[in-house]
Amino acid sequence: MALDPDDPRPPYVQVANALRAAILTRKFTPGDKLPSRNELAKTYNVAPMTVQNAIRELRDEGLIVSRQGSGVFVRERTERPVGLRPHIERAFEAQDVTIDFAGFSGETLHGVITEPLDKIRIGRLRPESITVRLLVPDPTQPWSLPVTVDEHADSPLFRKRAEEIMRRHTLAIVDSVTELGELGLVNKATAQVRVHPAPPMFKLYLINNEETFFGFYPVREHVINFGGETQAIYDLMGKDAILFHHSINDDDTSTGSQYVDQAKTWFDSLWNSVATDYQR
Repeated sequence: MALDPDDPRPPYVQVANALRAAILTRKFTPGDKLPSRNELAKTYNVAPMTVQNAIRELRDEGLIVSRQGSGVFVRERTERPVGLRPHIERAFEAQDVTIDFAGFSGETLHGVITEPLDKIRIGRLRPESITVRLLVPDPTQPWSLPVTVDEHADSPLFRKRAEEIMRRHTLAIVDSVTELGELGLVNKATAQVRVHPAPPMFKLYLINNEETFFGFYPVREHVINFGGETQAIYDLMGKDAILFHHSINDDDTSTGSQYVDQAKTWFDSLWNSVATDYQR
């Protein structure tokens, strides 16, 4: 499993990313011993010191632990915040890719989905189908959150600003996905944006109907400039939302499979009832 020579990232970062994805997707489960440094060096066709640097990265993140004289093990841990990126990237290795998102703007998803879409364009990935659905709040209706600090009132100026951000990220995802189908790089590629009347208090990602990521939006006060005028807003801070991971592959004592099933049921119910297509 040699590293990609066209990847500009340092080799130790690539090795760390590959091992991180294997851990977070439970190819290596908590308590498992990782292959030796020399074995990993042969696997990725790199120097042992490169593996050592990758191991250090994962140890600093708390994913693994070294035991003197025994080796390196995946840390036994309770539910903890995890990163979305390696799971999205691995999802595109499947034959049929499905990603559902419910949240405020889709900014985070736009950032992490860009790389696997680029890999499809240059022929390094080739799924048969891609289906992306995005649920966001309707910016044409007054919101109960975010609101002004002084009056706890809806702010049309803020909604206009928020819509510009939402349009930029969600429509970029739609255009990028549908382009793959138009170019014949994927047999079937669809992406849709729908809006609904409720303010999102959390963000949800459903990946290949096998994994979910869920996180609450913290509400923070900050000042925003609108055309030279400032306004204090209680805003939903997406970048501060800690995501928690649930998978159908979780062990038998967890509720991972039930959580994934319920997340899909909730998403489908909203998508098929009050949500309407977003008009560009």
